[in-house]
Amino acid sequence: MVHPSGSAGPTRSKSTGKLPERPDRESGVSSDMPEVVAAIDVGTNSVHMVVARSAPSGRFEVLTKHKEVVRLGSGVGDMKELSSDAMDRGVAALGRCADIANGLDAEVFAVATSAVREATNAAEFTRRALEEAGVTVNVISGIEEARLIQLGVLQALPLYDRPLLLVDVGGGSTEVLIGLGTEVLFARSHKLGSIRMTRAFFAEARVGDQDVQRCRNFIRARLAAAAHEAEPFVHEVAVACSGTAETLFRMSIARKGDSAPSEMTGQVLTRKALKKVVSDLIEARTVEERSELPGIDRSRSDILLGGALVLEGVCEAFGVESLTFSDYALREGVLLDAFARRRSSTAMRHLSDLRRASVMHLLEVCDEDPRHALRVARHALELFDLLGARLGLGNADRELLEAAALLANTGLFISHSAHHKHSYYVIRNSEHLTGFTDNEKELIAQTARYHRKSQPSESKHPEFAALGEEDRERVRSMAALLRVAIALDRNHDGGVSSVSLVGRPGDPQRSGDSGTGDVLELQLHPATERDLDLELFSANDRAGMLADRLGVPVVLTAAPST
Repeated sequence: MVHPSGSAGPTRSKSTGKLPERPDRESGVSSDMPEVVAAIDVGTNSVHMVVARSAPSGRFEVLTKHKEVVRLGSGVGDMKELSSDAMDRGVAALGRCADIANGLDAEVFAVATSAVREATNAAEFTRRALEEAGVTVNVISGIEEARLIQLGVLQALPLYDRPLLLVDVGGGSTEVLIGLGTEVLFARSHKLGSIRMTRAFFAEARVGDQDVQRCRNFIRARLAAAAHEAEPFVHEVAVACSGTAETLFRMSIARKGDSAPSEMTGQVLTRKALKKVVSDLIEARTVEERSELPGIDRSRSDILLGGALVLEGVCEAFGVESLTFSDYALREGVLLDAFARRRSSTAMRHLSDLRRASVMHLLEVCDEDPRHALRVARHALELFDLLGARLGLGNADRELLEAAALLANTGLFISHSAHHKHSYYVIRNSEHLTGFTDNEKELIAQTARYHRKSQPSESKHPEFAALGEEDRERVRSMAALLRVAIALDRNHDGGVSSVSLVGRPGDPQRSGDSGTGDVLELQLHPATERDLDLELFSANDRAGMLADRLGVPVVLTAAPST
C-alpha cells in the first residue's frame, strides 16, 4: 500500500536529531506499523529509491538502494510537458522499484519534484504510475521539497543546533533553504537545474564562452531577489546535496590527485576549488571531452556544466565560501517523515505541530475573525468523531477537514463575494502551507471551496472532476460536515458548546441494529443561557448535503435544559 509523504513532519530531539521513541500500549498508541519503508524520489533526471528499516535508536537502517537515470524532464518546451517516452521510462523504473520494495515487504512513499509538478500532463503520469506500477506518486511543491531535504541532511550531519544554508541542484529546479534545527527560516525553489540550463544554453555540440556568460547572467538574475530576501538570515555552514554536487566534489578531489573516500558525507569543497572545477568543465568544450575529466560521473557529462554553474551562482549570490556535502537528501527526508507519520498516525487527534503552525499562519494573515474559524474547526472535528466512520472517512481525513475548517474563510481577504472560490485559490496557491503534499492541499482547498453555495459537480467544476473517484467522495463528505459546523457558530459568538448524537428508533446508536436508521438526530448543547434558534435554523438548513451522504434525514435539536 502506498501512502502520501510530506504530511506530518517528524519530531526530533534537539540534542540527537532522532525520531520519537516507538509508541507503546500504555500510551494508547498502536505499535502495529510496518518496520520497512521505501522512499522514492521521482526527479527530473533520475528515479532514486532507498529502502530502510526503523532502528531502535530512532534512526533507520538502510537495506538497499536503487537508482535509474530516466531523464523525465527531456520533453519539449521548458519542461511544460512530459514526453510519452519519458513517461514510459519513468513508469517502468517505478515498477522495478515497486518490485524491490514488495520483495522486502516495504510500504512505499513516493514523491515527484520539478519535472512532474511543472508538466501540464502530470496527472497522466501519476495515473499511469498507479495503474501500471502500483505506486501512488505525490507531487510536492518546491518549498516542501526543501523542507524534506532539510530533514534528511540533519540525519547525516551534526548540524541541528547550527543555522545552515542548504542547496540542492536538481535536473529541473534548485532548492535553497536556510534553517535552524527543523525550523525553516527561508526557502525558495528556483527553475534552475542541470537539464534545464543545458537545454537553454548548451544545446549545441560545442560550448562557447558566450554561452557560458549568458547562462551565468541568467542564473544571477534568477537568484538576485531571493538572495536579497535572505539577507536577514545568517548561516554558519552551507550544505550541498544531490548528484550534481557529489560529482563536483569528486572531481575536485580527483583534481588534486587524491582518491575519493568511501564516505562522501562531510567532505568540504571551497568556493575557490569549485571555481577550478567549473573552469575545467568549460575548457572541455564537448561532451566527449568532459566525460574524460578525472572524477566525473560519465552519465552526467552532458548536463553537468549547467548544474555546476547553478551551484557556482548560488555560492556567489548567498555569500557561501565553502560547501559541506551530504549524501542524505530528499529520499532520507521522506523516510523520516514516513516513519514519524506511521508511528503517530493512530494517536494523533490533531494536526501535527508543523502542519498546524503553517495553517495558523495563513489563517492569521487572511482571516479577520480567527476565533470564529477555531470554533468552526472544533465543531467540524466533533461532527467527524460522531459521523466520520459512517461517511467512510479515515484518520488522515480528520486532519484535512480541520485544516479546511480553519481556512474556509481565507478568501474574504480578497473579496466577500464568492469568497469560497477565493478560499480555494488562496489555499491551493499558498506557499505558507508546509508539510502537505500537493494532493492534500487540493483536498483541503476543495473542501473549503464547497463550504457554501453549490455542491460539488463533475459537470460544472473542472477542478473537482479532475480528482479521482475516491477523492471526490472524500471531498463531498468533508464538505458536508463543514457546512453544518459553520452553521453551529452562525452568530460568531460561541453559542454552541458541543454537539452530541442521539439515537432514534431503528438507529444503530440506540437499538444496536445493523440498519441505517430512519433519522439521525444531533443535539446542540448551549454555552450560555441564550437560545440557539439561529444556529438550529442555519444548521438544519445546511444539513441536506450531510443527509444525502448518510442516506438518512438529519435533524438538529437543542439539548434539554438541565
